[in-house]
Amino acid sequence: FKQKTAYEISLGLVGSEMCIRDRIISVLAFVIIQLPEGDAADRFLDRLMQVGVSGDLRIAQELRSYLGLDEPMYVRYGMWIWNMAHGDLGRSIATWGETLNSQKPVKEVIGDRLYLTVVLTGFTILVTWTFAIPVGIYSAVRQHSIGDYTFTFLGFTGLAVPDFLLGLVLMYLAFAYFDQSVGGLFSAKFINAPWTYSKVIDLINHLWIPAIVLGTSGTAGLIRVMRNNLLDELSKPYVVTGMAKGIKRSRLILKYPVRVAVNPLISTVGYLLPSLVGGSVIVSVVLSLPTLGPVLLDAILIEDTQLAGFIVLMLGVLTVVGTLISDILLAIVDPRIKFTIR
Repeated sequence: FKQKTAYEISLGLVGSEMCIRDRIISVLAFVIIQLPEGDAADRFLDRLMQVGVSGDLRIAQELRSYLGLDEPMYVRYGMWIWNMAHGDLGRSIATWGETLNSQKPVKEVIGDRLYLTVVLTGFTILVTWTFAIPVGIYSAVRQHSIGDYTFTFLGFTGLAVPDFLLGLVLMYLAFAYFDQSVGGLFSAKFINAPWTYSKVIDLINHLWIPAIVLGTSGTAGLIRVMRNNLLDELSKPYVVTGMAKGIKRSRLILKYPVRVAVNPLISTVGYLLPSLVGGSVIVSVVLSLPTLGPVLLDAILIEDTQLAGFIVLMLGVLTVVGTLISDILLAIVDPRIKFTIR
């Protein structure tokens, strides 16, 4: 967006740019998953042989016909987009079988993992911002105090400790001292149970460990960003003038400098959403989380193009959606930004 005295955000411009970005992302995602040598039919036969089932060439030909592997790449891309537009995400070769129909659709493979990933990501962002913004404000206002040094030390510690190691420590503490079942997002009796009020409460009780693990490094970094930006704003003339006019210090800081200093935190939403989904693979494996991270890892390892392609496309779309959310929030929070509809 073109920057003037104030930013101008046009919904029409945002919508058109999102359409163009989505198309580019879909093309890139499709090309990337087509790069490995061979095709899905060959890998499907290889998986059958690995489990002791003799592959049938007829099955491979049926799969090639279903995926359009004998067609040019632009034709396959058109089939892929057309099928997804009509709700058909394809079938996953990870769920091998002796016939094509035995392969589970990508929808079933993802299942509740998509919703649980969204819930975990949203909860992690909430925890991250809930701690980062107040602590960053405190460290800036009380610069060089004992509290500032304490939070600085904890922040650098959070950046230095690997997420998977922190996860193992929290799992031990939760089991040893709080008598809580660890690993996964549900207790054993709720894993396959239908959604009820009790299952939702059980999910909330299990969210705090992965949220702390996933949000620790991000919280530590955002605290430093918030602190340094607020320190820059507090030294500017408009803050000094407001203090000289007798405006209450807490009211002045929260109304103007904080709204400006929080700008970089909001701007990172576009990158935070896909990073939490795709960048938490190791943590998801260690904590046995039923999220998309482990599914994406398995799909890449076995070159499951249908499954991996959809997840890669979704991560790209999340970046675009996160950028749009960032722009809207910036227009609401930052007093220097003007929100206009054309």
